[in-house]
Amino acid sequence: MATAPTATLVLEDGTTFRGLGFGAEGTAFGEVVFNTALTGYQEILTDPSYHRQLVTMTYPHMGNYGMTPEDAESNRVQVSGFIVREAARMHSNHRAKGSLGDGLADAGAVGIAEIDTRRLVRHIREAGAMRGVISTEIPDTDELLRRVQEAPTMEGAELASEVSTTEVYEIGPDDARFRVVAYDFGIKTNIVRLLNDAGCHLTVVPAGTSAQDVLAREPDGVFLSNGPGDPAAVKAGIAAIAEILPTGTPTFGICLGHQLLAKAAGADTYKLKFGHRGANHAVRNDAGAPDSRVPHLARAGESVEITSQNHGFAVDAESLPEDGPFGAVVQTHVNLSDWTNEGLALVDLPAFSVQYHPEAAPGPHDARYLFGQFTDLMERHQ
Repeated sequence: MATAPTATLVLEDGTTFRGLGFGAEGTAFGEVVFNTALTGYQEILTDPSYHRQLVTMTYPHMGNYGMTPEDAESNRVQVSGFIVREAARMHSNHRAKGSLGDGLADAGAVGIAEIDTRRLVRHIREAGAMRGVISTEIPDTDELLRRVQEAPTMEGAELASEVSTTEVYEIGPDDARFRVVAYDFGIKTNIVRLLNDAGCHLTVVPAGTSAQDVLAREPDGVFLSNGPGDPAAVKAGIAAIAEILPTGTPTFGICLGHQLLAKAAGADTYKLKFGHRGANHAVRNDAGAPDSRVPHLARAGESVEITSQNHGFAVDAESLPEDGPFGAVVQTHVNLSDWTNEGLALVDLPAFSVQYHPEAAPGPHDARYLFGQFTDLMERHQ
């Protein structure tokens, strides 16, 4: 790090940090957010849900096990920039094919290290996630502040189309039990892997695919993937889901897919102050409660799951309709830290979704039962 360039991080409120650059040199803009996971930085960097974000890691030491293609959640680094307390000078792992710094450099992603990430995270928690810029080439903080204040905000940003596939593709065994059409709003590799493992052959389609095109394939189920940006801006996706639901096709959504399902069913979404990003969020599953209205989604009684999460928007639980366009929508999961919505289900139609990531890689794995729940739902409706 002795030869690393000087780097500057400036937030839209003028808060400034000076550190050392690593990865690519240049200037990167995005929303500054933080993740509390201890491991899994490569999965975070390659998760399309982090598109146009500058990700801060609260754990102080990053890069010690390098990077390996097998752990990527997409075909490239998706973050705009990476913010850490200390970037490892060396990595040690028999699977590693390169260093964290080299991986960022190859992707053109700018990193900054040797800053007080504790101070930065406390500031975001108090003031909220905000736009920021990392630069190794512009030392003038006034100029950086001017530029970051002109950068687009996350509210109203339709980003799913920027990370989605542009071509339809098939993946999974041809003799799989279920044929599923998966909307790619920013789908993660491990979601595809676990759906395949659950007995699904996937036809992955672009974010803007019409309901008619999906239903013409006569799928056993429809999957709505995770992805970046403001759910309210993904109007084509919301409209397509609203056409798919009344056909009775079993539908399962994760993260952005959860929010889009909620919007299509008549609920509202809103931006969280600083979002939920980490691998240790406790979520209560209420689908198994004695008074549950969706017993077909129940496990053995109420339970608590430790979950991986990555979202800056949430579904407004108070807006879940009792008499919406597709009947009643009920909350099935709730966050035990701030009581925000973490899951929903339609009472009269075979559709459900969760805000968190049951496919979490490297973990935790408490919620992987949801993939079996989806296949059970398809089996009952085949």
